[in-house]
Amino acid sequence: MMQALGRRYVRYFNHTYQRTGTLWEGRFKSCVISAEEYFFICQRYIELNPVRANMVSHPADYKWSSYRFHAQETLELQSGLWQPHELYLKLSLQQRTRAKRYQALFKYHIPEEELGCIRNATQSDMALGNGRFKGEIEALTGRRVTPKKRGRKPSQMG
Repeated sequence: MMQALGRRYVRYFNHTYQRTGTLWEGRFKSCVISAEEYFFICQRYIELNPVRANMVSHPADYKWSSYRFHAQETLELQSGLWQPHELYLKLSLQQRTRAKRYQALFKYHIPEEELGCIRNATQSDMALGNGRFKGEIEALTGRRVTPKKRGRKPSQMG
């Protein structure tokens, strides 16, 4: 779906602005995640991308980020395009407390090890979660979501 949408948008954009070529550097990448384990880690990863790219100094400064909706203390900025995740809603019953807890997630950078796990899963189209979660996804989809062991199979000794 994303590929078809992207192709149509590129044609529209190129026609509208009388240009040719691609708009994006690479293909759309994603991975299935265990929400209980990785939802907030991935939220931080996504919303800190413009900060890591030195486009802004804080995620709230990036106008295309959902950070402002998650971190707002009142419901004034609510958008019909934004639907809060159930785990976000579980941070607190009160919006002000929920926003403060969400803001607190951004006080520290994501450890390199977690960044590596997210990037590896996304680049290789693998699942991000514990072994049980990955096994469930493989059983449900019938496709491998964990990397194969590197190297050749050991030869059969007879």
